[in-house]
Amino acid sequence: MDKRAPADETRDRIQAYLDRTGLAVRKPRIVPLTPDASDRRYFRVLIPESPSIVLSLYSAAFDVKTLPFVNVATLMAKMPVPIPEVLGHADDIGVLALQDLGDVTLQAHLGAATPAEHAALYRQAVSLIATLQKRGEQLASPAYLPYGISFNSDKLTWELDFFTKHFLEAYRGVMLADDQRAALRAEFAVMVRELAEEPRVLCHRDYHSRNLMLHGGELYIIDFQDARMGPDTYDLVSLLRDSYVDLPDQTVDELIAYFLAMKSGVSVDTDEADEFRRRFDVMALQRNLKALGTFGYQTTARRNPVYIQYIPRTLKYVRENLKQQPRFERLRDLLGLYVEEFR
Repeated sequence: MDKRAPADETRDRIQAYLDRTGLAVRKPRIVPLTPDASDRRYFRVLIPESPSIVLSLYSAAFDVKTLPFVNVATLMAKMPVPIPEVLGHADDIGVLALQDLGDVTLQAHLGAATPAEHAALYRQAVSLIATLQKRGEQLASPAYLPYGISFNSDKLTWELDFFTKHFLEAYRGVMLADDQRAALRAEFAVMVRELAEEPRVLCHRDYHSRNLMLHGGELYIIDFQDARMGPDTYDLVSLLRDSYVDLPDQTVDELIAYFLAMKSGVSVDTDEADEFRRRFDVMALQRNLKALGTFGYQTTARRNPVYIQYIPRTLKYVRENLKQQPRFERLRDLLGLYVEEFR
């Protein structure tokens, strides 16, 4: 990549891809798409009398043979679960061409969905998690990147430190003394130890309503390039304790029961269900704290205010979770010193 103005450099990269693939002669129209929290940029290519495609522009050149998105897509296609098709690539200019799934995320569709449609879509989303876990175990191979990385103690701790740095300190302006930081880390360590001991399965890693697209009446999974091994509760927590969507408690309970039935194939006894829910709640606490760190980072470091609107819902999840788990009373007291919503 060169050092010209970003807009010029982006336009030239898109034009180069269109020229190489012969699409330029068809006079396509280029429409920028809303960016996500990554450093990739997306553009829809509207081609006369042909299906549109999406170009994903990476921040640097890549080797498609080792590109995480393509590696994980190859794995998921063998399951199979619905994902966008990779249509082409230009490694030297960092361009990946993908099937265009449209603009309707699960989050966007919910406002127009009937209760029955809403329930059916969430059951479909839960069933895809069960498939990822089951087929992920069967297809395990060092050839696929997710099997070599995991949510281990170091990663989980890093995410909680990220919350401290980017939400407490940067976003909320908290000044932590060394002993206060140490006290928080000690409480976080209790949570991390518990999560690190959970069963490991294939995880999407960011499985929520903005990463599920509705296309042709079916949900498609996107943004899966960071897939890794992790707790069997992780993706379900991402979906059901989603910072972008409110789900009634009864719906959450029903979908957890549905997941357990799909996973085991038989009825789950009360003790087993209660144990899974306990682990689910601990995972939700860690995941939502990490999400607050991400929203703080996007707001303060990336100067992207879009995520501010999702902070109150995420704070509510953490507050309710802390109140329901007596073993985290000390953590609630510590966090309550700095975040009034947790008191």
